[in-house]
Amino acid sequence: MGKFPVPDKTLFICTGSKCAKRGGKDTYKAAKRFAKYSGQDIEVIRIECTDRCDWAPVCTISPGNIWLKEYSEKDVLKLMTD
Repeated sequence: MGKFPVPDKTLFICTGSKCAKRGGKDTYKAAKRFAKYSGQDIEVIRIECTDRCDWAPVCTISPGNIWLKEYSEKDVLKLMTD
């Protein structure tokens, strides 16, 4: 059995209908590109809904259980480097 890789950080970005319309889908793509070339051990995962549509777009990063609401792409990329 092979090694099960566990990243240092995991970013979950909601790309449900409301979040996608408010920038979640584009931010997901930018975060994936950033994670690929940053040299950090970050996994970016697209999720369908966090049931927080009133604050769309929404994302969270672990460890730390940090949530962003109504964010910009720049806010997310900054969160990934902290």
